[in-house]
Amino acid sequence: MRILLTRTDRVGDLILSTPAIASVRRSFPDAHVTLACSRYNALVVDRSPDLDEVVPYPDGVKPALFGARFRGTDLAIALAPRDVDHRIVAATRARRRVGYTYATRIAARVMLKLRLTDVLLSSADPALADRFPDRAIPHEVDQVLAVVAAAGATSLVHDLVLPVTDADRAAVAELPPHPIVIQLGRRWTEHGSTADSCIALFRELRALGRPLVATYGDDASELGAAVEAAGVADRVLGALPFHVWTAVFERAACVVTIDTGATHVASAVKAPTVVLFEHKWFRLASQEWSPYRVPNAILRKPPSESDEALRASRAEIVAGVASLL
Repeated sequence: MRILLTRTDRVGDLILSTPAIASVRRSFPDAHVTLACSRYNALVVDRSPDLDEVVPYPDGVKPALFGARFRGTDLAIALAPRDVDHRIVAATRARRRVGYTYATRIAARVMLKLRLTDVLLSSADPALADRFPDRAIPHEVDQVLAVVAAAGATSLVHDLVLPVTDADRAAVAELPPHPIVIQLGRRWTEHGSTADSCIALFRELRALGRPLVATYGDDASELGAAVEAAGVADRVLGALPFHVWTAVFERAACVVTIDTGATHVASAVKAPTVVLFEHKWFRLASQEWSPYRVPNAILRKPPSESDEALRASRAEIVAGVASLL
C-alpha cells in the first residue's frame, strides 16, 4: 500500500501534524508512507521514524503537476486545510483522497467535493470563533487526527514527534542548567509589544533567580543584537541549527515565546511554556494553537503600546513564568 500525506505550510503546523503521521504509520505498518512538504518545513521530519520518504514541494511548480508524480498512490491525505495541499492530493487520483476545510468556506467545500472522496469540516474557523464564544475550538492536533481517522487510521497517537539526539544535547551542554529561554521574534516589536519592552522583560525576569537564555531566528536578528548589547541575558543564541535549537528548549525550565512555531517545538520536548498571543483573534489562536499537553500560561497582548499596558503585560508574563517554575 502506498500512502501520500501533504503539509506544505509552516513549521509549527507540521509539528502539530506529527501525531497524525505517527498514527498513519501505526495503523498501516506495512505501507510505504511519503510526506510532501515545503522545503521550509522539511527539517521537522528529517528524522521522522514514521516516514519512508520526504519529498519537498519545489518552488514555482503547479500543485497539480507535482501531485501527478504520485499517481499509483492508494491513499492520499491533505493534513492542511489549504488549496495547495488539496490540489496535490486531488492530482494523485488515489482511490481515497481525504482532506478538510473550514465550515464557512462554502466555495471551497463545493470544490473539494469534486476533488476529494472524503471531506471533513472544521469548526476552528476565524469567522465563527468570536460569533459563538461558548463553542469550544478544537486544537489543531485533534483536527488533523480526525482527518487521518476518517482516512482509516485506527491506532491514534497523541504525542508530538520531534527527535533530539545526544549530539544535539552535547551542542548545548555548556548552557546554564534549567534556564528560562526567551524565544525572540519579530512580533515582540509590534502590535502590543516593543523592543524596549522586550528588553525590560528580561530585567524583570531576573527576579525569578534563573539564568536567562535568548534564542532568535532570521526574523529577529536586530532584536537579538539589541538584547545582547543590553547585557540582560546570560546567553544570546541566533541562527541555531533546528535540532540544536530544539535541544535548547528541552533544557529549559520554561520557554517564553510569542505565537510562533516555537510554541510547538517547546511542546514537543515537554517544556512548560508561556505564550503571548496577538490581541486580534486571541480566542481562536489561543485554543487552536495553544501549547499541547504541557504546563502552560496563555496570555494576550495588550491592545495598545502605552507604558501602562506594556508594564501590565510584562507583569503577566513574569507571573506566568513564576507559576510554572
